[in-house]
Amino acid sequence: MSETESPDPSAENKLHRDHGSKDRIFLVVVDDSDEMLQAMRFACRRALHTGGRVALLYVIEPAEFNHWMAIGDLMQEEAREEAERRLQDMAEEVQEYSGQMPVLYVREGDRRDELLKLVNEDEQISILVLGASSGSGGPGPLLTALMGKHIGKLRVPITVVPDNLEPAAIDEIS
Repeated sequence: MSETESPDPSAENKLHRDHGSKDRIFLVVVDDSDEMLQAMRFACRRALHTGGRVALLYVIEPAEFNHWMAIGDLMQEEAREEAERRLQDMAEEVQEYSGQMPVLYVREGDRRDELLKLVNEDEQISILVLGASSGSGGPGPLLTALMGKHIGKLRVPITVVPDNLEPAAIDEIS
């Protein structure tokens, strides 16, 4: 083929579409909030409709128990077991909503810092999906931090899902 000939554009578009959808990961940070469940539903529905996948991140915050090392270690072990239990429960819901098992991440440290590290380490993560509280306490500490001075540290867009959306509304817009 000469330099002036162009390849079949439909084949190239199909290649990019197939490659892009397979690699598209919607990341949700798991916590105990109601808005996280809204974000997870949205991410699952988007993954289902676009051929992507959902990833769940659970960050174990460091134990603030420095006086007795053995007790601190036991607390961290219990926190890890709880994280794994919570992720397995959420993974079942993701499977039900999206038709695929999610990618699971467990990290230890500061939630914001670990989220930023993961997003910047894993090139397949293409969208961060976070829930926002509509209550008087504001959208939540993680979203507040990321939308503030840490916004420049993210390499992916953030989709914010308000907690006042009904499941039917989430399904309709996703």
